[in-house]
Amino acid sequence: MVRFIELVRHCLLDVREILPWDLVDRLKENPGLLILDVREPNEFDAMHIAGSLNVPRGILESACEWDFEETEPELVNARQREIVVVCRSGHRSILASHSLQVLGYENVVSLKSGLRGWNDYEEPLVNKAGEVVDPDFADQYFTAKLRADQMRPKRAS
Repeated sequence: MVRFIELVRHCLLDVREILPWDLVDRLKENPGLLILDVREPNEFDAMHIAGSLNVPRGILESACEWDFEETEPELVNARQREIVVVCRSGHRSILASHSLQVLGYENVVSLKSGLRGWNDYEEPLVNKAGEVVDPDFADQYFTAKLRADQMRPKRAS
């Protein structure tokens, strides 16, 4: 059985990552690059990088092709475009970047540390209304909140 984090590590063999300050530089050098946010719509609505495109990880592959209900024309037409894939922490974006490469996208990278790192680097995030999100609120939002039933059971001694 392959665990989630092992799958992410395996995909990293084929996926390049950049750090938040690299993305700042890339945006200056190529304002036409596509920031692809693969989080769920409610996560995107709460906060995202201004100008990014939201295509949730669960529909990504069909959104990349014509003739599907999930087709996203901007993404279908972006196979030669520079794409930076983002998520909360940088794991889903690695899997999504790998899928995009398999589907023929030529210039795809994942944002290492995700939007948590983007916020830590003090870069702005906006909400659904386009209002800048308070960085302290974003920090709290990105902090994992595990329920007791999501934790690995303790072994008996």
